[in-house]
Amino acid sequence: MTAPGTTLADLAVGSSPEPRAFGPLTRQMFVRYSGASGDLNPMHYDDTFAQRAGYPSVFSQGMHQAALLATFATDWLGAENVRRFHVRFREQVWPDDVLTCSGVVTAIEEQPEGRLVSVDLSCARQTGGVAIAGAAEFLLPH
Repeated sequence: MTAPGTTLADLAVGSSPEPRAFGPLTRQMFVRYSGASGDLNPMHYDDTFAQRAGYPSVFSQGMHQAALLATFATDWLGAENVRRFHVRFREQVWPDDVLTCSGVVTAIEEQPEGRLVSVDLSCARQTGGVAIAGAAEFLLPH
């Protein structure tokens, strides 16, 4: 299954879905992600602790942004089709940041089970800085 409006015929090297924005991110989101993920590092929810460590405020967990990027990618090409997903953390994300996720098809390979679609993914802050760069492979059945 691909995103509504996306068909196998639509996919070609260089094709991209509409980017998707998330945010502005809030401290409450960081706290909720801490509880859901079990990442209870106070850097993500305690301003005083984060400031004593030399940061201007709390900041988002890298895996939080990775989850948003994965949501974008699976909404596009289907969670059931994921075969590989990896990310590289590049820049911190702060309260009030707006993240824009985007992707582009980089390769399509015919396989007996379907089309193996490789994509490059990016999660950028409103500043233009890339918070997360990633890639994924999806096997789309015929």
